[in-house]
Amino acid sequence: MSGNVSVIVIGGGIVGLSTAMRILQSRPAARVLLVEKESHIARHQTGHNSGVLHSGLYYKPGSLKALNCRSGYSQMLEFCREESIPHEVCGKLVVATTDAELPRLDELHRRGVANGLAGLRLLSPEEIREIEPYCRGLGGLFVPQAGIVDYTAVAARYAEKLIEMGAEIVCGERIVDICPKGSRVEVIGESRTWSGDAVVACAGLQSDRLALKTDSSLPLRILPFRGEYYQLKSSAPKLVNHLIYPLPDPAFPFLGVHFTRMIGGGVECGPNAVFAFGREAYQKTDFNLRDTCDALLWPGFRKVAAKHWRSGLGEYHRSFSKRKFVEALQQLIPEIQACHLDDGGAGIRAQASSCQGDLLDDFDFRINRRVIHVCNAPSPAATASLSIGQTIAEKVLPLLC
Repeated sequence: MSGNVSVIVIGGGIVGLSTAMRILQSRPAARVLLVEKESHIARHQTGHNSGVLHSGLYYKPGSLKALNCRSGYSQMLEFCREESIPHEVCGKLVVATTDAELPRLDELHRRGVANGLAGLRLLSPEEIREIEPYCRGLGGLFVPQAGIVDYTAVAARYAEKLIEMGAEIVCGERIVDICPKGSRVEVIGESRTWSGDAVVACAGLQSDRLALKTDSSLPLRILPFRGEYYQLKSSAPKLVNHLIYPLPDPAFPFLGVHFTRMIGGGVECGPNAVFAFGREAYQKTDFNLRDTCDALLWPGFRKVAAKHWRSGLGEYHRSFSKRKFVEALQQLIPEIQACHLDDGGAGIRAQASSCQGDLLDDFDFRINRRVIHVCNAPSPAATASLSIGQTIAEKVLPLLC
């Protein structure tokens, strides 16, 4: 494909791939180019995803998250069936472990109903044990729609379909600038330059840096948070049948440590959520000076730290103490012991923060002339990827010549 194209999509994660695919499905004659800085697609958030099919339970009714998750969930199930991608709708149990959490469990039930979920069931302690014999709680909420899937396999199939439809995927090319010029946009890579009618930047952990190329007053920055997991050993007792989650803290945008069955077998336990000293710092010892300085110098980070320092210290304690991590897991399954766990993987969440120290909860899409920036797309973006892609495609199509 030559340097002149219809649409340039930056970012080879699941959102970038789905967006490119939806554009081509809506406009088959469009010349679509996808550029990824890594040597392969799905290397970061998509490739380190926990694999949960989110039902849309948690999100504020009417928000972009709620609307896209509910629509995207149905589309993802249909896609997996059509493309023979392994998946399972196994259900999820959300558990209240203290009296103070019971009113919040009722509120979560009301929110799920408002988001269109059917079949939600509030459970007594005895009913919890009927579903999950090892789980203990004062009340529970069963969500039958939740499931599991391999999002790396989904992303790979998106990429295959893109190639089949005539798109070009270029890997190993870092974008250094985006320059709108009249009715065209120039995208400058380290070794090549392209020109397009429109550009969509789905850059995940680097999304704010690309957005700053076209909006120097961007009012948010990406803060990287690492989530670390353990896995149940194959020799451990069969302690988990479904997905088991704690009741989320409404003041904190993370769900807390939980148990996730994996589509390939086994159970992940976690994650915690610690500030990462690098946007790709998957190991505790990884450090990137530029990433760390960018975060520390952002006024919003200091306000986030002041607001959540107690929670943050607890997360770091669990990061370095397996005993403390196990204690958190025991809030849901008292029988679990450190000897049941092997070290698991880790992922980095690209969490947008405002200058005021708010951690953005909803998806954030910004249009600057002929450039659309996806500035905040945390979970459930993988579940919602087909819906997000269609939403963005509808914004792109009017820009095409």
